[in-house]
Amino acid sequence: MFNLRLCLRKALLLSGLSPCLGGLFNVRALLLAGVLFCLVTPTKAEYRLHAGDVIEISVARLSELKQRVPVQIDGTISYPLLGTIPVADLLPAEMQAKVQATLATKVYRQRMADGRENSLAIDPDEVTATVVEYRPIYVNGDVAKPGEQVYRPLMSVRQAIALSGGYDLTRLRMNNPILETADLRGESESLWTEYAKEQAHVWRLKEELGQDTASDERSLLDVPIARSTALAIANVEAETLKAHQVDAQAERTFLQRGIAQADAQIQVLSEQEKAEEDGAKADVEEFERSKELFNRGTLPILRVTDARRAMLLSSTRKLQTTAQLMQTRRQRDDLSRQVERLDGQRRSDLLRELQDTSLALNKIRFKLQSTEEKLQYTSLAKSQLARGFGNKPSITITRNSTKGVERLVANEEFELQPGDVVEVALRDDLGFDESGSRDALASSDERKPEAGEHAR
Repeated sequence: MFNLRLCLRKALLLSGLSPCLGGLFNVRALLLAGVLFCLVTPTKAEYRLHAGDVIEISVARLSELKQRVPVQIDGTISYPLLGTIPVADLLPAEMQAKVQATLATKVYRQRMADGRENSLAIDPDEVTATVVEYRPIYVNGDVAKPGEQVYRPLMSVRQAIALSGGYDLTRLRMNNPILETADLRGESESLWTEYAKEQAHVWRLKEELGQDTASDERSLLDVPIARSTALAIANVEAETLKAHQVDAQAERTFLQRGIAQADAQIQVLSEQEKAEEDGAKADVEEFERSKELFNRGTLPILRVTDARRAMLLSSTRKLQTTAQLMQTRRQRDDLSRQVERLDGQRRSDLLRELQDTSLALNKIRFKLQSTEEKLQYTSLAKSQLARGFGNKPSITITRNSTKGVERLVANEEFELQPGDVVEVALRDDLGFDESGSRDALASSDERKPEAGEHAR
């Protein structure tokens, strides 16, 4: 409906300007314009009761009948003298008239102090029925404390947002964006240093394994840290590489020297074993000849005993030489096996270390991406604090009415009704590229500074 009385009043106010404009024609035109203006301006919708509202009913002469009753989910209220009556979708004035008319037909029996009962007729003018508590409203979106708010009559969107802590663009729960930005920047620099260290570690391991490291060399200094720090990391890994290579070569040389010494000892022992074997055979022949001469009676027993002793001694020396030769050959085989295992074991250890380092590098990369994104958000919040919220908020009201669920576009001066849901959205015009951290990480393998020469 439209308020025709208000339209005519505005038209009459406009007609007061006719002496300045001149003529009856101007008066009629202004009256018509005022009426048309009012016809396109709808009056404010009056509030109708809904489940969740609380009504206070009282009777002037009967204080014991004062009671607060909530509107139930089915839209009814329950009161001792009224029973259960429906009040949903009624205007507050209509509800009061209904309660007054119903109670006026009732007779209340009031018990006196002496036990007697006094019958009283209730006059409609003595009955008041007012809404004392309304359904809450709900504020959501870009506010500091979204949630439920107690409704107050004539409450505006601006007041609801103020009760919710004001606007909050990024909805980040941070103590101080400036301090958060400084902490995140320090964490980012620390992670980039760790990233450069692990990247140089990977380069050194691949170099020890003999893999292609051309792309890794180009990315050693291509990190957003101080160039002196990157050079120091690269130089440390280069020196470590040289030390490991020298150590591996020294160990290999030591084993090969041991093998050569074992070969020489084996050759000497082999010749000695042959000489001992020839000597043992000669002693055996001498002993046999001595026994034969002893049997003939031409040789004393003492000579036979000496020949037997010489034979046993030469046999013992031959056995000792053979045992020493076998032990030397075993040692030579062990040294050869160590040489063979040296490269294989070292390669296995390097591959395991390379795998662990690659995993650590990926973890640091993911942490860097997360930190860089957080840093961009906090920098955005810091910038907003510095320049203020210059953009107008987008406010949408969701309201349940007799027509169903309505979505209304509103501003900060819009008057709310109980049960409204306020959606607040702040559009920011700064903008940033969320892939910045990923690009920084990806570009570390694509740019080509002369890092290889420095590392070497």
